[in-house]
Amino acid sequence: MRKWLENANRGKKTKHMDRKLEGSAQKTESHMLQEQRAILEDTGEDGVSESFQLLQIDVECEHREKKALPADSAVWRSKNVQRKQKHWEKIVAAKKSKRKQEKERRKANRVENSGICPQHSKRFLRSLTKEKLLEAKHTGPRLCIDLSMTHHMSKKELSRLAGQIRRLYGSNRKADRPFWICLTGFTTDSPLYEECLRMNDGFSSYLLDITEEDCFNLFPLETLVYLTPDSEHALEDVDLDKVYILGGLVDESIQKKVTFQKAREHSVKTARLPIQEYMVRRQNGKNYHSEILTINQVFDILSTYFDTQNWPEALKKGVSSRKGYVLQNSVE
Repeated sequence: MRKWLENANRGKKTKHMDRKLEGSAQKTESHMLQEQRAILEDTGEDGVSESFQLLQIDVECEHREKKALPADSAVWRSKNVQRKQKHWEKIVAAKKSKRKQEKERRKANRVENSGICPQHSKRFLRSLTKEKLLEAKHTGPRLCIDLSMTHHMSKKELSRLAGQIRRLYGSNRKADRPFWICLTGFTTDSPLYEECLRMNDGFSSYLLDITEEDCFNLFPLETLVYLTPDSEHALEDVDLDKVYILGGLVDESIQKKVTFQKAREHSVKTARLPIQEYMVRRQNGKNYHSEILTINQVFDILSTYFDTQNWPEALKKGVSSRKGYVLQNSVE
């Protein structure tokens, strides 16, 4: 009974408080209405009209500003960001201008010092190189790299051979009178081919011939000359009617007279570089003398001779002093 009385009293108090709040709210609303009537009486109809006009103008301005702002918030930047952006653009433009001036200055210095015309563009030089290589296919001397003996070579030896092929091709591209290169006995599924692709950028677009056929089946035997250091005959000249063959081997895998015996089996002529005719042995601590060269060294000698018709100059370019040979007229 007592609890029921307490709850009833609480309910009465709550209703009394709600009535007080409603009364105060009504008084406040009444007071605000009285203030608004007083303002309207003071301003009159013109003042009300003017107030509504100002309110309409503010709304229209706000609506226009919203339309003027870009839809993408990332485009909208503060003045500080715009100022930094302009400053950065000025710096970049100044750097570009400075680089252009420096490039023109270096170009003018090259012309002044060398007395020649300005250098051609890279695109023109690539086009000229391509034209020379394609012309060599029909009119230039021919060189075959016999790659039919690589199946016994280790991965290290294959990597070295791939590097020699890259350097040989690079030298041929730079030559004024290039050879036409043919890689024979070369299969596209061989470890050497994979190594060439891995080590040599752009190998698949080299301007040369690649064939699985053996060089002895590809050309008439009477046109072939196998270059081997074991030959008894020194090479005297580079003949455009001949096809010169280099064995695709590296130092680690060389066995005596491998290429010489292969040429003899097919009744093909052999020749060696005229190292003994134009060079002499130089005394060294290890007493080491060797006429065995890499395929790119042999090619540098052939290419230089074909261009200069000078064996001493050609041999000097291809035979390093580490081989233990020097030119006969060299001063010790």
